[in-house]
Amino acid sequence: MASALVVPVQASELLVKVSNIPASSGEIGCALFSAAPGFPTDPSRAKVLWQPAQRGSLVCRFEGIAAGRYAVSVSHDLNGNRKTDTKMFGIPTEDWGVSNNVRHRLRPPKFEEAAVSVTDGQTLTIDVELGR
Repeated sequence: MASALVVPVQASELLVKVSNIPASSGEIGCALFSAAPGFPTDPSRAKVLWQPAQRGSLVCRFEGIAAGRYAVSVSHDLNGNRKTDTKMFGIPTEDWGVSNNVRHRLRPPKFEEAAVSVTDGQTLTIDVELGR
């Protein structure tokens, strides 16, 4: 009789250290995307954590995630609408950032540019610096 060896999958953790937070007002939103659709601006396609802003830095903790490739977008919401507000041509009026600290002048970052790999049972810490 043959038996299959079952190897348990260990959940992973992604810690997002958000830095360069200019003020303690508002909230910091960290959105974890597992695929390109919606990245970086559609939180309905992501797992989102919100916490009160604190000047300087803070950590967003995503627990129990599966191994895979992820990209993170971060927003400093000042007016309570839980999104990054923009002005004409989509230029942000609130501070934001993404994993790998990708910034372009004329377009939003792409998922592949911001993606990081998480392995089974790993605790991965990444840094995201806010700015405009």
